[in-house]
Amino acid sequence: MSKLLFIAIGGAIGALLRYALSGVAYKYIGSGFPWGTLCVNLLGAFAIGILWGLSEKTTISSDFRTFAFIGILGSFTTFSTYGLETFNLFRDGEIKLALANVLITNVLGIALVISGFIASKYLMIFIDRRL
Repeated sequence: MSKLLFIAIGGAIGALLRYALSGVAYKYIGSGFPWGTLCVNLLGAFAIGILWGLSEKTTISSDFRTFAFIGILGSFTTFSTYGLETFNLFRDGEIKLALANVLITNVLGIALVISGFIASKYLMIFIDRRL
């Protein structure tokens, strides 16, 4: 039960941090480009790199790792986890897998966003006809 509590508390913190940082970025940099999301993703990637490096050199409790990695960073940005997993593939010499992860995640991810958007239009047409 404590693991779920650590995830929930960390998740709330991460979500609030994401909201705050995105808002600051859009306020001071502008909204013509998704600066808020970019800032969150890059900061999350940097933070998970620091935490991962520290966790390899020091003893960090399982509860704190759950709180920080899954809770805070998991809700702050999943891009940080994607970055870490890709880094580990590169570091382990799995170059083809790392490149495949980058290619598939980005290309398929964007394609699925487009597909989902198009599907929503058809879904709305279907719903409108039923009403």
